[in-house]
Amino acid sequence: MAAAAWIDVAAVAAFPPGSHRTLDVDGTAVAVFNIDGAYYAIADTCSHEAETLSDGVVEGREIVCPRHGARFSLVTGAALGPPAYEAVASFPVRIADGMVQVAAIS
Repeated sequence: MAAAAWIDVAAVAAFPPGSHRTLDVDGTAVAVFNIDGAYYAIADTCSHEAETLSDGVVEGREIVCPRHGARFSLVTGAALGPPAYEAVASFPVRIADGMVQVAAIS
C-alpha cells in the first residue's frame, strides 16, 4: 500500500464549523468541510456534469450539487440521488500540530 503524503489545508483555529476550503491534491480539486468539528474531504467536481460541488448547499453531512440537485455524502463521497449515480472520491483527513490535513495517496 502506498504511503500518504499529508497536505496542509488550514490551521484548525482558522477553519470554523460550517466552513469549507478547496485545494489541489495531485491535480484534483478537493473540497474540505468542517461540519460541527468533524472534517471531510471529497473531490470538488460533480460526477454527473462537472459542476463545482462546494458551490452547493450543505445539508447535514450531504452536499447538494448546485446545477441539477444531485446529492453526495461528505463522509464517503457516495452519490445519494439522481441525476448522479457515480460517487466522487473521498480523502482521509486528520489534525496534526494544529493543522487540518488531507492525504494524497502517492
